[in-house]
Parts: sequence; structure tokens; C-alpha cells
Amino acid sequence: CPDQKGLVSGISSFIYRHGGNILQSDQYTDVEAGIFLARFEFHLAGFQISADQIVAQFHPLAQQFGMKFELHFSDHVPKIALFASRLPHCLEDLLQRQQAGEFKAEIALVLSNHPDLSPIASRSGVPFMHFLITSENKKQQEAEEKRELESRGIELIVLARYMQVLTEDFIAGYPNRIINIHHSFLPAFVGAKPYHQAFLRGVKLIGATGHYVTMN
Repeated sequence: CPDQKGLVSGISSFIYRHGGNILQSDQYTDVEAGIFLARFEFHLAGFQISADQIVAQFHPLAQQFGMKFELHFSDHVPKIALFASRLPHCLEDLLQRQQAGEFKAEIALVLSNHPDLSPIASRSGVPFMHFLITSENKKQQEAEEKRELESRGIELIVLARYMQVLTEDFIAGYPNRIINIHHSFLPAFVGAKPYHQAFLRGVKLIGATGHYVTMN
């Protein structure tokens, strides 16, 4: 919402007045844009508003400050799809972490533009689907993929070394629901061999970047 006085006090007071205990809060102000952003996590034990009424009860405060807000419950287990191509390490890592309980999600589908990783998905008991994609059939195949994702109730997509650029139509169908993780060399080193390029230039520091996919 627009940055203004009383925001943190208003939100925390709302939670306190109704018997909630704040477990974590993060605030950030974008001074240039004049925008305030926050995330509050609070315990529902003893909270005096039922879960299905929290949004309605919070709405007057949101209107007062011109807030855009979302409410999410931590006991919700999202259905996710992993998109991969030929390299297996990212897919294997995510499957193993999910099985070890390191992140709470139901991996409902592994989708790929190559058939190579089918045995990995099979070992984990996850359905695998192969969609051959060329420059000529890309839009049609993405439309088929979307139908399959919708039929399985997929809420979130993670690109696990998926070597395809998604089209605008596909991204529009999953706004802020596609996560990509890649090396941090972009935009300096582009193409298929960024690590090789960085090594030749003498780069000493590497890392990773995670973001929601947009057309930019």
C-alpha cells in the first residue's frame, strides 16, 4: 500500500485485539515509489475470528490504508509441477528434499520436453509427461500442457533446469506462480555455457537467483 503513518501499528493491533500472537513480521519501504510492503505471520491458536472470516474482518482496515493484501494458511499443501529437460540434478534435488520433508508440497507432476528423466520421476512415484516442443508447435503444446496442469489442480510450477523460454500466453495463465532458479551470472554471461564464460573472465564469486517468471 502507499507508505503512511500507522501501518505497522494498525496491522499488529488488529492481530492483538483478536487474540493472535505474531510469530514473525517483515516490513520494507520503497522510498522512491512511496510503497510499503509487509508480511505478518501469526498463530491462529486462540484467535477469535474464524479462518473463513478473517479477510472480511480485516477489509475495513485495508480500505482505510488502501492496502492490497492476501491471506494464506500454513497448513495448506500446494500441488506443484516440476518442469525439467535433460539435466537431472535439479529435479533429483527437489524430489529428494520433498521426500525428506524439507519443504511442504505435493509434487503432482514432472513435465519435460524430453523423455530422458522419466525413470527419475518413476522412482519417486511421480507421474511424468513428455511434450515434444519445436518452434512450430510450441503454442499448441503449451496449450495442451495448461489443460493437463489444470486437470491436475496444479497451483505452482518450478522450472528445474527447464531449457525452454515460456511464451507470454503460458505465463499469463500462471501469474506469479512460476518459479525459476538460475545462476547469478545473468545478465553478464548469457547462453548455454555461462560458467565457462565466467571462468575465462576470472570471476571468483558465484551464486543463484530465484524469481517469479515474467515476460521481462
